[in-house]
Amino acid sequence: MRERALYAEEYVRLKSAYTHEKASITLEGDAEIVNIRFESKASSFLPGAEEYRCDNHNRYFVAQMEMNREFFVPPLNEILHVLDSEIEENRVFSYPVFKKRSKTKANGVIVLVHGLNERSWDKYLPWAKRLLERSGRAVLLFPIAFHMNRAPLKWSDRRLMSMVSKERKKIFPTVTASTLANAAVSTRLQLCPPRFFWSGLQSYFDVIRIVKQVQDGLHPCIERDATVDFFGYSIGAFLTQLILMADLDRMLPDSRLFIFCGGPTVNRMSPVSRYILDSEANIALYSYFIENFEEELKRDARMREFFNDATPEGRYFRAMLDYHKMAGLRESRFHALSGRIMAVGLEKDDVIPKYEIENTLRGRNRDIPIRIETVDFPYRYTHENPFPAGRRHAKAVDESFTEVLDLAADFLR
Repeated sequence: MRERALYAEEYVRLKSAYTHEKASITLEGDAEIVNIRFESKASSFLPGAEEYRCDNHNRYFVAQMEMNREFFVPPLNEILHVLDSEIEENRVFSYPVFKKRSKTKANGVIVLVHGLNERSWDKYLPWAKRLLERSGRAVLLFPIAFHMNRAPLKWSDRRLMSMVSKERKKIFPTVTASTLANAAVSTRLQLCPPRFFWSGLQSYFDVIRIVKQVQDGLHPCIERDATVDFFGYSIGAFLTQLILMADLDRMLPDSRLFIFCGGPTVNRMSPVSRYILDSEANIALYSYFIENFEEELKRDARMREFFNDATPEGRYFRAMLDYHKMAGLRESRFHALSGRIMAVGLEKDDVIPKYEIENTLRGRNRDIPIRIETVDFPYRYTHENPFPAGRRHAKAVDESFTEVLDLAADFLR
C-alpha cells in the first residue's frame, strides 16, 4: 500500500486537480470530489433592494443604506456600484463535496466552513481529504456569502484591487494593513457594516437549507438519515457556533462542532491583517456592532424589527458580539452544548488569541466543560496559514497538519 503523501505534495496535487467548473473529479484511491449546484433562497434581504418585506409581520421597510461620499471615486466605484441582492454569483453557485466513490451516498457528512475574506478552496482541499480518509464521512465545503466562487471575479483582480488599496490609503492616511488582498472586503464592510450581519444571515439560512435537503432525502451525495457535523475555522467557527446555538427546534440534536482557530465573541477577535481586514474596516465594524449597536438599531427599522422579534439566530448573534453582554444566555447555551463542541487554538495566533477562545467557550467562571486544546508548531505559521505548503519544514508541517485534522476527525467521528 502506497505511503500517504506529505501535506505539501497533497496540496499541490489537489490544487492542480480541483476546479468548481467540473461536475466531478476523481482522486487517488476511493475518493472523488463532486460539485453540487446550489441556489440560495435567502438573498432577498441583502443590501440593494429599495424596500423589504417582513413575512412574519407583513410589514415593509424602506432601504436605509447611507453612502459615504468619500468613497465615490474611481476605482472604488467598481466595487460599490453593485447591489448585493443582484450579484448572481452569490445567489447561484456550486460547492464541493469530498466523498468515497464506492458509495453513491454517504451516511455521514462534515460541513467545513472557511475563514473571512477567502477566494480559493486551495488550502482546504487537503483538510477535506484528510477528514474523509480519517472519519469515513463525506466532507462538504460550504462557501460563505460573497466568498470563494460566490464573489464577482473583479474582486480578485490584482490590478484593480491594488488600485483600490492605494485609493484607500489616500482617503485614510492612517489606515494600516491595507492590501490588494483585503481591499474589496474592507471597502464593502467599511461602507456598510450591516453587510456583516445580512451576508452572515444568508449563509446561515443556506446551511440550514442544505441540512434540510439531507434530512428530506434530496441531497445527491448524502443519505437521508446521515449525521451532520461541522468543522468551523476562524469566522466559519462563528457561523457554525450560531447554527448549533440557535438550533432550538432540534433539527440538529446530536450534531458536533470542531472549532479550529475560532470561538470568541466578535469584540475578542483581532482581524486586522493584510489578508483579512484593514484597520478602517475593523473600526467601522467595531463601532457599529460593539460601541453603538443599540443606537444603530434605533436608526434602522429593518434591523430593529429582526432583533426585536427575538428569533433564536438574532438572540445568539447578539450574544456573540460583546463578551460583557448577554453572557448568561451565551454561557447557558454553551453549557448545554459542551459535550458536542471541541476547540483547538494556536499558541502564536494573533487574530484569534488562545486565551480568548477559553474566555468565551469556558465562560467567566471557567466552569463550562468544553474541551479546548492549544497547540504550537515547530515552524513559522500564522492564523491565516497554519500549514505552509512549501518544501521548507515539510515534514514538521505534515505532522502538525495530521495532528490537528486527526483530532477533528476523531472528535466528529
